[in-house]
Amino acid sequence: MKWLLLFLVCVSPLLARAGVSLEALATQRTLVLGDSITYGGHYVADIEAYLRLHFPEASPQWLNLGLPSETVSGLSEPGHAGGAFPRPDLHERLDRTLEAIQPEIVLACYGMNCGIYHPYHETRFEAFKVGMRRLHERVEATGAHIIHVTPPVFDAQPIAARTLPAGLETYPQAYGGYDEVLTLYSGWLVAMRAEGWEVIDLHGPMKAHLENQRREKPNYLLAGDGVHMNQTAHWMAAQRILQALGAAASTLAWPSSQAMSEARLETPNELIPLIRKRHRLLCDAWLNRIGHLRPGMHKGPEWEEVMHQASSLHQEIQALVP
Repeated sequence: MKWLLLFLVCVSPLLARAGVSLEALATQRTLVLGDSITYGGHYVADIEAYLRLHFPEASPQWLNLGLPSETVSGLSEPGHAGGAFPRPDLHERLDRTLEAIQPEIVLACYGMNCGIYHPYHETRFEAFKVGMRRLHERVEATGAHIIHVTPPVFDAQPIAARTLPAGLETYPQAYGGYDEVLTLYSGWLVAMRAEGWEVIDLHGPMKAHLENQRREKPNYLLAGDGVHMNQTAHWMAAQRILQALGAAASTLAWPSSQAMSEARLETPNELIPLIRKRHRLLCDAWLNRIGHLRPGMHKGPEWEEVMHQASSLHQEIQALVP
């Protein structure tokens, strides 16, 4: 609990207050875009749970459409997925997605895959910047607000035996110093605040937190495979985003989203699992309906059955929140 309070207090001076309010997130249609970290979805569900608990009269309309392997840079490393398929490019599906969902707010977290796990190169960095500008401009052209979130940390420590050093001709495995690339990408995104962009920095505080924890606990992890956040990191991401949008630290000082839910409702409950279940159901259904180029995705039930199940889950969720 102490480390959690310390995280919230220490990073608060670094927070940039975005123009979108918590009330707007609780009442307007919000589309979340990202890669497999977002598709995993726990931080998205945690944010929705917070909004439901703190705005009980609202009915948050959150749709998570993260897609594993995706980039905004349009790049893909040779032999990605064992040569089975190249990384999908968000821009292939972006227009269809915006047209189908018609969001009022878009929350986008990209970067982890965009440098394709190689050392820094100016060409790759430029592709990331061009792709991010395209995303920003396309969303704004619809009249929606877009909030960018910098990527989480790439942690080479737990996968050190499977990473490669700098200076090689090719990188069939991840570059061990890849987080240096993500630090640069995140720094550029944060700098875009000067152009009026709403940017929440997750990468910087998460990196500082990881380094601080490892001074006392050398094996401390936020991602067991170096990329995909664990439950602690997902809750940390949700806290970071919510506080950047105006949530008080005192309303977030719980060791987990489940603890927050049970404290607010004063009883053990299924709010978080139900929200996660509904997100996964709708995510898979909408990805299939809109279309994408990422093979191997779950198909799920037929559309009518999805809508029926989603409605039932919505009623269960609503019944839990007074």
